[in-house]
Amino acid sequence: MTTKTNTLDYWLNWRFFVSAIWIVAAMVVSALMIWRYEVSAKSRNQHGEDQQVKVGTLHKDDVWKTSYKSISPIWLLTYRILSFLLLLGLLISDAVLHSGRIFIYYTQWTFTLVTIYFGVASLHSLYGLKLCRKPSAERVNIMGSDVENGRYVSSSQDEPRLLDAAGIWVYAMQIIFQMCAGAVVLTDIVFWLIIYPFLTSKDYRLHFLAVCMHSVNAVCLLVEVALNRLNFPFFRIAYFVLWTCVFVTFQWIIHMCVSLWWPYAFLDLASPYAPLWYVSILYFQFSSQPIH
Repeated sequence: MTTKTNTLDYWLNWRFFVSAIWIVAAMVVSALMIWRYEVSAKSRNQHGEDQQVKVGTLHKDDVWKTSYKSISPIWLLTYRILSFLLLLGLLISDAVLHSGRIFIYYTQWTFTLVTIYFGVASLHSLYGLKLCRKPSAERVNIMGSDVENGRYVSSSQDEPRLLDAAGIWVYAMQIIFQMCAGAVVLTDIVFWLIIYPFLTSKDYRLHFLAVCMHSVNAVCLLVEVALNRLNFPFFRIAYFVLWTCVFVTFQWIIHMCVSLWWPYAFLDLASPYAPLWYVSILYFQFSSQPIH
């Protein structure tokens, strides 16, 4: 019989407190990383204290240009739109077939995030192509304003790269991109190597949507990584860690209020191995984060 999760006895024990310490510690460390490398570094650059280009610095064209000069940004735009429509169709089909309760799973959270990424990326690609179609004089004015603001960066091809520094929406896309990459790797590894072979019943049969939910998003992101110019500064793993911690916190709040089955057996705090499972989740987050 499933243990009731909305009772005091379920939560007021050493298993929950140790697990909570792991989660809170991960969130604090992530917040400190964001403050040090994201907020504080940008503040120093704005005040002219550090003119060196920092790791993780973005420019507007990084989100819509390709990593190969031979591949036109139009192909990247086309790929992003097709991926967005494919992922959105699969997500809607999954929600219709299994109802909205399917979003209690981390898989659906991740799949939704990847879908949002491709939607946002498509908009950025459209903006970039629109910018390319502007008259040359207008582009020169944009570049001139960057020079006045002291924004000069040399590219790897030794050509002057006079570009407007990235705004908040460009950085938001980069953050979502890196969160997606880590979350997809974590989700698929856990499903194919742990959940499916060891934690499912013997009569369980994989259906088409289950396979798609744990493979299509990974394939789409792999091609995206190969095509785009976005990098993976390691410190932004903090956003991915926060994403997973928010999911865990959401699960705790829901199960405190209503007695429900756990979407993943290793989240069940009734097990004496629960703290070990939770610290393993944090370990997988660091090991699954790609660096590019």
